[in-house]
Amino acid sequence: MIDRRGFLAATTGVAATFAFRNDLFAQLEKAPASLPDPGQFAGDEDRYWAQVRKQFLIPEDEIYLNNGTVGSSPAPILRAIFDGYASTEKMDQQDPEDYPIWGYAAWNEFRDPLAAFVGCTRDELALVRNATEANSYIANGIDLKAGDEVLMTDQEHPGGEQPWQVRAKRYGVVLKKITLPKPPKDAAQVLNLFNDAITPRTRVIFCSHITTVTGVVLPAKELCALARSKGILSAVDGAHVIGMMRLNIPEIGCDLYSSSPHKWLMAPKGTGFLYVRDEVIDRLWNTIATEGWDDRKIRAERFQRIGSSNVPALWGLRAAIKFANDIGLERIERRHRKLCDYILGEMIKRGAESWTSPDPVSRCAIATVNAPPIQRMDLEKWLWTTHKIRIRGGEPSKLRFSTPYYLQKEEIDRFLQMFDE
Repeated sequence: MIDRRGFLAATTGVAATFAFRNDLFAQLEKAPASLPDPGQFAGDEDRYWAQVRKQFLIPEDEIYLNNGTVGSSPAPILRAIFDGYASTEKMDQQDPEDYPIWGYAAWNEFRDPLAAFVGCTRDELALVRNATEANSYIANGIDLKAGDEVLMTDQEHPGGEQPWQVRAKRYGVVLKKITLPKPPKDAAQVLNLFNDAITPRTRVIFCSHITTVTGVVLPAKELCALARSKGILSAVDGAHVIGMMRLNIPEIGCDLYSSSPHKWLMAPKGTGFLYVRDEVIDRLWNTIATEGWDDRKIRAERFQRIGSSNVPALWGLRAAIKFANDIGLERIERRHRKLCDYILGEMIKRGAESWTSPDPVSRCAIATVNAPPIQRMDLEKWLWTTHKIRIRGGEPSKLRFSTPYYLQKEEIDRFLQMFDE
């Protein structure tokens, strides 16, 4: 373990003063050394989550309702990152050909726990920097001809849609967008919209597992089965899923899956993954190439070979998986749904129009409402500058609330009080 006090003493001449400030290392020293006793959960669930909240560096007077953009990494993940730097930056690797920026490694010590977490084999996983990078691999790596169609929704994140827009503009691939209702009634309605939009030219169905626009959980398993039945490739943007709810990628049945663990898994920023079903790996071209790009024996590993990389961030990713497992993903998902249902119900009571599905199965930890005549940027700025409450939305009156498991009910109530004001 890195000696943080020693680290401070060894830096600049003003480092000694940092011990008296609310700096990062001091906050990490202050955070609890471990999670609360699991037995406490059964006795007092709210107290358990309040103790978990102390693992995060978010100030006590700040309310964070925007985990859908980026999560806050708790103390164990940050400690793991620093431990990674302490280990790698000594330049004393046992193998003289090993270096801390090495971008040509299998990284099985990181892929193995991730593979277990999402239910696939490590040979189907490539560690990349975020879902956007993974989606770019997908959009640029599949063989398509001019006129071939890619089917998606009108609620895709720019990091999911724009790689396909590049492909369309450069090579004449046709993008077809399905307009999702706000909100969709149920999974069957979504499935029917996709089925009706398929033509003999459809080659790929690309969709979010959870949409960034409204937070609706789409029926990914059924959509992938539909694609498979018609000989169409399926690609799923799962940026919001890992860490928010249970994820078993082979059960979904997709050919490709992308994700950004820096959201709901609370992993370091700059960690992501690309899943490629083994039967599809040899059909996907590399779009970043270095040594090993054409080595079929290493399977999906060839997509993570991008040259120099931030290996300590992978230490943090591994720690984030352990942190989620230690709490228990079933417990996390239940908490997410409970908080989301509460804030959505309270906003509906206040006259807001729900854009998140009325079907509880089709939502988890993101609730989106339309609340005219509120102007969302006016509200967003006022809440943050005046009350230290962070939300996110869209023009003109869309408000999107993320409900991470460490959020307290009284924090939601404080937001609601300020909203009423």
